[in-house]
This record gives sequence, C-alpha cells and structure tokens, in this order.
Amino acid sequence: MTSILAAEETVNPLIPHPIEIILSLIVFGILFYVVRTWVAPRFEKAFAERAEAIEGGLKRAEETQAEAKAALEQYQQQLAEARHEASRIREEAKEQGAAIVAEMREQAQAEAQRIVTQAHTQLEAERQQTLLQLRSEIGDLSTQLAGRIVGEALEDEGRQRRIVERFITELEQQPVGEAR
Repeated sequence: MTSILAAEETVNPLIPHPIEIILSLIVFGILFYVVRTWVAPRFEKAFAERAEAIEGGLKRAEETQAEAKAALEQYQQQLAEARHEASRIREEAKEQGAAIVAEMREQAQAEAQRIVTQAHTQLEAERQQTLLQLRSEIGDLSTQLAGRIVGEALEDEGRQRRIVERFITELEQQPVGEAR
C-alpha cells in the first residue's frame, strides 16, 4: 500500500493542480479586464487617429493633386493664348511691314516720276532757250554774211529778224533729206 499511496501522491506533470487552474483563471480575468478597459481603448484611439491621419493625408493629396491639375490646365491655356497672341502680333507686324514697304515703294515711284517730269520740263525749257539763242546767233551771223555778200550792211533789225525767222521756219518745215 505504501507503494500505492506513493504512486497516488506523485503528481502527473501534464495535469495541473486544481488550485493552479483557479488561480490562473482569476489572473486571466484581471488581465483581461485591465487590457479591455485601459490598453485596448488606447490602441483603438491610436489606430483611429492613424487611420484618420492617413485618410486625411490621402484626401489632402487628392485635393492638392486636383489643384495642381487645375493649375497645369490654366497654365497650358494661358500658354496657348500667349502663343496665339504672339502669332497674331507677328501677322500684324508682317502686314504693317508689307504696307510700309508698299507705301515707300509708291512714294519712291512718285518721287522718281516727279524727278523725271521735272527733268523733262527743264530739258524742254533749256532746249527752247537754246533754240532761241541759236536763232538769234544764226540771224546775226546770217545778217553779217548777207551784208558781206551784198556789200552793204543790213541795218534794219526788225527786217533782219523777219527774214531770219522766215528762213529758219522754212528750214524746220523742210524734211531732213531734202535740199533746197
């Protein structure tokens, strides 16, 4: 019997004592209560704050991205308008340049025409003056020559002029190749 009692008193290491089971349940209950009342709410609060921060960050990032996209579109629109305006200004400058060139060309042609007309007028006046001078000289020479041929001086100037004028007029009316 002693061996039976000794065998009963030896405890199986796989089966705990009932007091250890009860004590473990009480400690587990206290730990569960502490974790549930103080630790879990703090974790949940930290988790909620972190989730809110992430969601807020995402929302702010989306808003910032939308603002950046709107700013980019506005910039591109302004750039397109600026390019259009620059193109319009270039076209106006080309048109103004062409108009100025055409105007200057017209002025130059008008000035050239005026100079040519003035030169023709001046040449005609000089020609008439030269003809008058030549007539006078030819008349004087003709009178002197006629006076030498005749042997007497032709003193009447009015008569001299009429004779010389008539002679020169006959010469002008006569064709160039025909002799008298």
